[in-house]
Amino acid sequence: MNKKLIKVAAVTALVSSTSAVYATNGDQMLGVSATQWGMAGAIVAAPQDSGTILTNPAGLSLLNIEDVRFDMGFGFLNPPRKANGTDSDSDLYLIPSGSVALKINEQLTFGMGMAGLSGMGVDFADIMPGAPGNQNVVTTKQFYKIAPGFSYQMNDKLALGAALNIDYQSLALDNSQMHLPQNQAYGFGLTLGLIYKLSDVMQFGASYVSKQSMGSFDWNTTAGSYSMTMDAPETLSIGLAYQPGDGLLIEADIKYIGFSDVLDQVAFETPAGPGMMNFGWDDQVVFALGVQKEISDKTTLRAGFNYGESPIGEEDVDSNIGSLAVTEKHMSVGVTRKLGKRVEGSVSYLHAFNNELTSSSGSGNVIELEQNVINFQLSYKM
Repeated sequence: MNKKLIKVAAVTALVSSTSAVYATNGDQMLGVSATQWGMAGAIVAAPQDSGTILTNPAGLSLLNIEDVRFDMGFGFLNPPRKANGTDSDSDLYLIPSGSVALKINEQLTFGMGMAGLSGMGVDFADIMPGAPGNQNVVTTKQFYKIAPGFSYQMNDKLALGAALNIDYQSLALDNSQMHLPQNQAYGFGLTLGLIYKLSDVMQFGASYVSKQSMGSFDWNTTAGSYSMTMDAPETLSIGLAYQPGDGLLIEADIKYIGFSDVLDQVAFETPAGPGMMNFGWDDQVVFALGVQKEISDKTTLRAGFNYGESPIGEEDVDSNIGSLAVTEKHMSVGVTRKLGKRVEGSVSYLHAFNNELTSSSGSGNVIELEQNVINFQLSYKM
């Protein structure tokens, strides 16, 4: 095979399979803890736990703690999906998370958190049954973030926060045309946030997460060297929380995710020279609504709805056969139960409804995805 054919085959294979990410809003998780998932991601204006260090660090000032709060948890993501009628054999993934808030004084609170924020992968035995040969696509992608930061209570109404983002990303790809083993890259970014109390019952929240600038993936293979860089998108979230009393909280959020800057086109270096992966992802606007109610001194219930139009359109299906991040509608429920004076446990369940896209190019390619996510959380505060 000459260099031109190697280049065409490599780019085509990677375009159809590299960005194999299955979180909920595009490739972004709705939350990092069971309480956040229970609110369907409506969390920027009235944070409930120290996981807010990863989503809106200003929320550390609103946790009502004397000294410290720990939130440790894990979840399972079950994303049944198909490409051209073929099921992926991998359908269960672990989502770890952990965070802590340390109150230094009445104004200053430190925090640190770690969570898996996007990733997963596929394991298709044959995505093109009509084509000769075994057209397998097997991928694994992981994106984890560690975020040390702080919140400062400026006055009775305003809290400001910031966190450094330390990112870890890994990627592996195996198909009939190339074999790229698990590799890793590191990167950095920044999260800024604020919460402003508008009245006794209403408060406003906002959070900005910068684009995460990642290092390159570099693979050495028998065919030569491959290289690519996949940054993570910037996000901007705003929300309003209404708390009229009697243990009721209603929050509505809007989030912008800048996918087009990082997943429209991605440069790809191959042994035959440079290429371009045209994923074609669009920016996404997400709407989230969450309701929380304390039904007793020990029990709090939650429910939420989340909607964001798929960043992948019908015109982009052919370039995203291995990247089925197309779910749009999500419903969640959750509960927190006090287990002792300082300890409480939380659990949540979210379902992302099935969404199917057929290519508009006439190729006949079809991708579809739905999701089930369950999260568990144990919290300690004093």
